[in-house]
Amino acid sequence: MTKRTYLPLLTLLLAWPVVPVAGFAEEIPAAANLCLTCHQVTVESDRAVQGAPPLFYAGNKFNRDWLESWLQTPTRIRPAGGFFADHIITSEGGDSIDTASLAPHPSVDSAAAKQLSDWLMSLRPHDQLIAESSEYSPAPISPRLGAMDFVKFKGCGGCHRDTPEYGGVSGPELYTAWQRLQPEFIVSYIKNPRAWNQQSSMPDRNLQDEQIHKLVNYLKSLHKED
Repeated sequence: MTKRTYLPLLTLLLAWPVVPVAGFAEEIPAAANLCLTCHQVTVESDRAVQGAPPLFYAGNKFNRDWLESWLQTPTRIRPAGGFFADHIITSEGGDSIDTASLAPHPSVDSAAAKQLSDWLMSLRPHDQLIAESSEYSPAPISPRLGAMDFVKFKGCGGCHRDTPEYGGVSGPELYTAWQRLQPEFIVSYIKNPRAWNQQSSMPDRNLQDEQIHKLVNYLKSLHKED
């Protein structure tokens, strides 16, 4: 994706004073005004009027280094946007993504990215869920068997991509999951998605810990070292 920086918008937003948000004991950074436009940042905020994934548990979810880098050069994580039905074209030949309807995520400079990352990583309402999840230790897995488990046995490929070319588009792509997500979060979220977010469209497959760890090992195997 071509990097696009919304300079007039960012200049305006970053010029706003630090503002209070319901549910926070402290004020949030001015750069966060950009996030509030689309994302749910507290459990109490109205998800119905938001158009992007929730961020109220960002500190339990993301790897900080990835987050700070991504905010400066964002790439699309959800192939069909926050709500895929708004960006799908249906035809006799099959469904396709209406890429023209997808707005690029705005980028910020390094100072704002650091400020935003510090704030987002402080949002940790689900520490207890992490503590209660099964202990995960990475283990090797056959790429072929891992892919078969991901696509055929678990059905993850219906909503997620494990390669840039293959898989569903209604959920986030997962071939970069290991870079951006904390392993403990992946384990816990697969186990009980609705405990993390009551509006989650992720199904609870009632998987055993061993089955979940096998999926996480496969996602780890997709990570390409720099």
